[in-house]
Amino acid sequence: MRRDRLLVAVTLVTLLAADVHFILLPRLRTWCHLPRGSCSCTNSSLENTPAATVLWTTSLNMTAVSTEQGSKLEQLFRHPLYNIRLPDLGPEEWLLQEDELMNYCKRKVSRWERLKKFYIEAAAASNITIPDHPVTFDPEASWLQFHLGISRYALYSGDDSSIDRLLRDMQTATVISADFTQDEKALKGACDCSQVVKPSGLHLKLALKLQDFSKAMFKPMRQERHEETPENFFYFVDFQRHNAEIAAFHLDRVLDFRRVPPVTGRFINVTGEILDITHNEELRSVFFTSPANNTCFFAKCLYVCKSEYAVCGHPDLLEGSMSAYLPGLSIAPRISIPNPWIRAYSFTGREEYAGTFTHTKSLEWEVNPLYCDNVKKLYPYNSGNRLLNIIDMAIFDFLTGNMDRHHYEIFTKFGDDGFLLHLDNARGFGRHSHDEMSILAPLTQCCMIKRSTLFRLKLLAQSEYRLSDVMRESLSRDPLTPVLTEDHLQALDRRLGQVLRTVGNCVKKLGEPQVVITDFVESSRVTSSHR
Repeated sequence: MRRDRLLVAVTLVTLLAADVHFILLPRLRTWCHLPRGSCSCTNSSLENTPAATVLWTTSLNMTAVSTEQGSKLEQLFRHPLYNIRLPDLGPEEWLLQEDELMNYCKRKVSRWERLKKFYIEAAAASNITIPDHPVTFDPEASWLQFHLGISRYALYSGDDSSIDRLLRDMQTATVISADFTQDEKALKGACDCSQVVKPSGLHLKLALKLQDFSKAMFKPMRQERHEETPENFFYFVDFQRHNAEIAAFHLDRVLDFRRVPPVTGRFINVTGEILDITHNEELRSVFFTSPANNTCFFAKCLYVCKSEYAVCGHPDLLEGSMSAYLPGLSIAPRISIPNPWIRAYSFTGREEYAGTFTHTKSLEWEVNPLYCDNVKKLYPYNSGNRLLNIIDMAIFDFLTGNMDRHHYEIFTKFGDDGFLLHLDNARGFGRHSHDEMSILAPLTQCCMIKRSTLFRLKLLAQSEYRLSDVMRESLSRDPLTPVLTEDHLQALDRRLGQVLRTVGNCVKKLGEPQVVITDFVESSRVTSSHR
């Protein structure tokens, strides 16, 4: 028996040695020669239909891409979560076709040249000299490529090089004309209101035309970066901040939403680049020289646009934000829709939007924790992605601290399944010391979030891709850096934690399958019925 046991033991040892030599050792050699931080992840992709799913699980390795080489921002944009391959897009999934856009723009250029000639002649008769800047229309211009890149999924793709070119062009291109914006004109009855999505007119902003025939909305600096919104201010009388517009664009890009038009900072000479070139006599009339010998101007509108609310250069230079215009409404119609979680816009708490909601002292969502159940029964929130997109927007607004999202806009071409435009973000970043939890009401009441949104938020909560770090790096590329104070950057991390805790509480209460929703759910309703 002892000899048999010895034979069995020798046999087992021999087999074990063979396994080590022929199987384990080659694997160990392979593992040891892998580059540090290597990743076997492949880019996630979407199938060729809008209803396709992204097969992710919460066990996804969020740190699949090493951050030891290069910047955190560049590594973030190389992460598989930021490189999801969309299906091939057909003509109906692009907002504009090239021939259509080019013909439209050429007609606009011709009209501009005719009107400019008449105005210069009229100004000369009045002994007013207007510089004659020729338009350099280029079919390859960055703003045209931006317009052509708008699809049903986003305003631009993650690898669209024209966006960075557009930012540079808005920083440096010659300004050839300045005017009030269309919504301010509409409020005064000076233009066709059908060409305006949502008139506002509360704060001074200008439409600047650049030499390549692009347009940018200029919002001047009204508040220093370190100044917080006074705690007794209502959100609807708060200043609009130019740096908030800039920071919101960068945050939208970092979150991979791509629903905010490109925005950059720029110094404008208010004499040479506004007063001397405007064709609007009313705009010329609101310029004056302050006691400090600075050139100032204000707007004539319905609310706070008076001389005491003027903005002034130092003595002529004024910093502000330059936001790229979207394609015109006549070629790319869009509609404005009241936010289901709209706020009261008066000191008494009574809603000003007549016919939109009932005029109650407290809006229903503020007092009814089950309010979302009612919203889910209503069109267009009862199917498709619309409600999930509202929740994305609420998370975005919570991170910036923007309470002023009374409406949202969509392109009509894409129907109910199109993305929401995150426009007019100037009331964000007002108070870094306060987190306004009511902004998160759509998330807390509905307990739903897109899977892709949640995973990107989790990624940005990790030290390798910390939100404040990638935002600081992204904003450092703007000419007006520092765009945000360090306190505002740290507030982003704190608020991101609040969002993730809110989602965690929902998962504990309802379970992950009911809370974390697969992206790109196609609407059951025919989209053309709402046009």
